[in-house]
Amino acid sequence: MRRSTGLLALMLIVCLVAPASAYVDELRRTPVVKAVESVSPSVVSITAISRKQGRSVFPNDPIGRLFQERFFGRLPQRSASSLGSGVIIDGRAGLVLTNAHVISGAETITVRLTDGRDFKAEMIGSDPDFDLAVLRIKDAKNLPGVKMGDSDDILIGETVIAIGNPYGFSHTVTTGVISALNRTISTDRGRSGNFIQTDAAINPGNSGGPLLNINGELIGINTAIHAKGEGIGFAIPINKAKAVVAELISTGHVAPIWLGLFGQSIDQDMALYFNLKSVNGMIVTDTFPDTPAQAAGIKAGDVLVGMNGRSLRDVDEYLTRLRGHTRGEYLMLNLLRDGKRVDIRIKPAVMSRKTATALVAKVWGLRLKDNPRGVGAVITQVGKGSPAEKAHLQPGDLVHQIGNRSLRTADGLLAGYLNSRMASTVVLKVQRGRGLYWVKLRR
Repeated sequence: MRRSTGLLALMLIVCLVAPASAYVDELRRTPVVKAVESVSPSVVSITAISRKQGRSVFPNDPIGRLFQERFFGRLPQRSASSLGSGVIIDGRAGLVLTNAHVISGAETITVRLTDGRDFKAEMIGSDPDFDLAVLRIKDAKNLPGVKMGDSDDILIGETVIAIGNPYGFSHTVTTGVISALNRTISTDRGRSGNFIQTDAAINPGNSGGPLLNINGELIGINTAIHAKGEGIGFAIPINKAKAVVAELISTGHVAPIWLGLFGQSIDQDMALYFNLKSVNGMIVTDTFPDTPAQAAGIKAGDVLVGMNGRSLRDVDEYLTRLRGHTRGEYLMLNLLRDGKRVDIRIKPAVMSRKTATALVAKVWGLRLKDNPRGVGAVITQVGKGSPAEKAHLQPGDLVHQIGNRSLRTADGLLAGYLNSRMASTVVLKVQRGRGLYWVKLRR
């Protein structure tokens, strides 16, 4: 009792001596305020300047653009700038993490700190499929850096904070909650998965900025807004970003991966034949020599029903989720074999350009090279009896697009193959002479 009386007396003295404003200010310094104060110095605004060709009157017509250039000459180049956000992940090395689309095609990159200082930055590495890029700030030392969090520990409904530069308004803070996890969204490069969904306001210019938890830890990189909805934004989980960053720093790019297996989605007839309870999953149809799948004992007829404990719907979801991983990560495949559950821990392998080229020739019957006259890939060989021959493709045809992915080089087709290698039908946009048409390749 004597101790409690003494404590009350001490609190009374503090209240009488300390200014009332100090007590009120401390109440106002909520966990959100403290997190913002801690992280804001490590958030940067990014200005990327690029040189672009003047706008053609035939923006979506390669033949029209060739006609325009032949008779009127190449359009003059113009400067274009894009604004975005980034966050310093290593203050000593001056490393900044942002979105790849923020600095795509940039000739010069400038970052601005919260204290108003501007620095030039160089790109260390970028990967458009993961939409992540790492920059190094030049001529700057002992910069503040954000504390990394754990995106595998996120709770749906927990408070999150976004900091960025929407519409050029630097260091804008918005708050919200985690709305959902493991979301899949469609982009101009296909479907991507494993995004964090939040209702914290994310607008153009927020791209590349940090998504923080209430402790001020980095749990995501803001990357996209939903064009048709309010209060729907997406962020790349930081645990995925960590693996990508490691590859970008070491090699400048993220190597494409595969397991060395082919498969197809399950329909009702297949479900009855294999005595399956549902049509969810993927039937393994083939495995390739000297690949992780073959080494792990996976064989034709196995049914892949889940990955890392989450069920799979079909081939498309398998490819989408596999694209969300890097070569350094182990995966747990959940299989059904002869009606029994089999779990296999497997590490993906890098799909080299040589391997991809061989598979394009084997599966589609195509060999290609870069277009010496500009963008696209020139067909150099069509295999007899192949899907390419059945689609009436010929050597000399110029491929401009596969699915929704435009091609600048032959490597672009190989990248498109990675995303479409198990599809029963693949659509190519092909130019022959002055004609432009769509071709369906059916495996």
